[in-house]
Amino acid sequence: MKIAVLLSGGVDSSVALALLKEQGHDITAFYIKIWLEDELSFLGQCPWEEDLQYAQFVCDAFQVPLKIIPLQREYYNRVVHYALEELKKGRTPSPDIFCNKRIKFGAFFDKIDESFEKVASGHYACLEEKNNIVYLKNSPDPIKDQTYFLAHLSQKQLQRLLFPIGKFHKDEVRQLAEQYNLANKNRKDSQGICFLGKIKYKDFVKHHLGEKTGLILEQGTNRKLGTHNGYWYYTIGQRQGLGLSGGPWYVIEKDLKNNIIYVSLSYNKEQYARNQYIVSNFNWLADWQDPTGEVRIKIRHGPQFFHGNLTMLPQENPDEPQKGEVTLQETDTGIAPGQFSVFYKDDICLGCAEIC
Repeated sequence: MKIAVLLSGGVDSSVALALLKEQGHDITAFYIKIWLEDELSFLGQCPWEEDLQYAQFVCDAFQVPLKIIPLQREYYNRVVHYALEELKKGRTPSPDIFCNKRIKFGAFFDKIDESFEKVASGHYACLEEKNNIVYLKNSPDPIKDQTYFLAHLSQKQLQRLLFPIGKFHKDEVRQLAEQYNLANKNRKDSQGICFLGKIKYKDFVKHHLGEKTGLILEQGTNRKLGTHNGYWYYTIGQRQGLGLSGGPWYVIEKDLKNNIIYVSLSYNKEQYARNQYIVSNFNWLADWQDPTGEVRIKIRHGPQFFHGNLTMLPQENPDEPQKGEVTLQETDTGIAPGQFSVFYKDDICLGCAEIC
């Protein structure tokens, strides 16, 4: 089978390539260049040259050709612009979700020819095909599982994908890297938002959105505790980086019009936790007859699942997106507009919706 492998220079995608090569497939590796450090080099360092060097070492070891696909412009227009607009609206963006949908398995698909039957990556997720439908399923490694970031894909995209390491735990992937004696076998996993590299997130936001001094007030008393440099630097539930003494203080509310941040010491108390929220802009990975009812839910990347129910709300205006109400069996203090709620039946990822 002719397969395009997305190679990042990290251990996971390198092991994915090694497994496919060992199986006898016709492999071409592709390095997608989406780092913005060329445009923002004064903000920090970005390791794309080091990434590319490791990718080349791996390809040389397995005698696989490596091609570089520059997608910075597409990434900025389709992902970074979205993230900045969400921040300006006071919402919590999810750029990694759109990186997968619009870039890795979107713009990249448009750059390669159709002779590649499959596109493989080093994601921790499983794919299972039944009756010509591909289902996205959880990785057995709950810590590394990446279905949350893949829940906005389409069925057409899933049909073309392979996740060779999806059935493994991270420690097993490390062991395979040792067995293959990969040049990057001891390399640490990358952290943070994919397009920033070593650039600090706050510096990136400052460059694009600037600073605007505002008040930090205590929720309930309106007592002035300090000042901040712009509401777009803060998310609901945040407790680090506030620069306040006598804490821990938590961000409770943002007044966008007046650029005021409200904080509280008692954020974890029941009064600020909730178990209901509204979602819209649904994306289903398959043609589910009835995705409503009891489901498992993730509201952020990580091992934690919530049990709850999804109920579709009456659609009064057909021109507006369908909305639904999610009711969790437990409360959570970090539910913020702009986040994605991802729905599961057992270990199958059904799809996702945006939190209003």
